[in-house]
Amino acid sequence: MSVPRALTPASLAAMRGVITLQTAVTFAAAIAAGLLLSIPGGKALHSATSYTLFVVAVVHVVIAVLAWRPGRGPGAPAVSALLFLLGVSGQVALGLAHLKAFHVPLGVLLFGFTVLQCTWVWTCRPAPAGALTA
Repeated sequence: MSVPRALTPASLAAMRGVITLQTAVTFAAAIAAGLLLSIPGGKALHSATSYTLFVVAVVHVVIAVLAWRPGRGPGAPAVSALLFLLGVSGQVALGLAHLKAFHVPLGVLLFGFTVLQCTWVWTCRPAPAGALTA
């Protein structure tokens, strides 16, 4: 029976940083969505937060893949990051198409998903020293 793979301390620190940032930007996008409905400049703010979230999600995928392949860590975080990026891409497309009936629920789903990712990464323990060198 094989031992489950774990993230190295450096990979875990990078994942913690990017997922925490992703969660904060997702929350900011939700706040900007509320402002979009109530102030004239809300559209620009919501657009800026959504494109920022897209960039952060791409960085998340890159970090997760680097932790998985060369870092010999688990593959599940890379799959999770890719799913989130696909959701954000769909969210941007739905927003540009003004399909609020789908855009709003997907936004709620993405926020819940990133909170779960954030909870996982902050409760995850790094691999013991030397465990990933075999």
